[in-house]
Amino acid sequence: MRGGVQIMLIIPIKDGENIDRALKRYKRKFDKTGTVRQLRARQAFTKPSVVRRAQVQKAAYIQNLRDNLEG
Repeated sequence: MRGGVQIMLIIPIKDGENIDRALKRYKRKFDKTGTVRQLRARQAFTKPSVVRRAQVQKAAYIQNLRDNLEG
């Protein structure tokens, strides 16, 4: 649901496509929507300072990975 409007996932299945592959594509698309993450985040209130701290830690971690990759 986005802004009170439900978004439906549509997975076109090609002729002769294995149902397992179509299901895998559906799961991948569903994960990208972030619905489950959003529901879990809404179960408990997180203070803005904690959210900010997590964002800074994540950015530092990613920057560290990039620095180590370059050399």
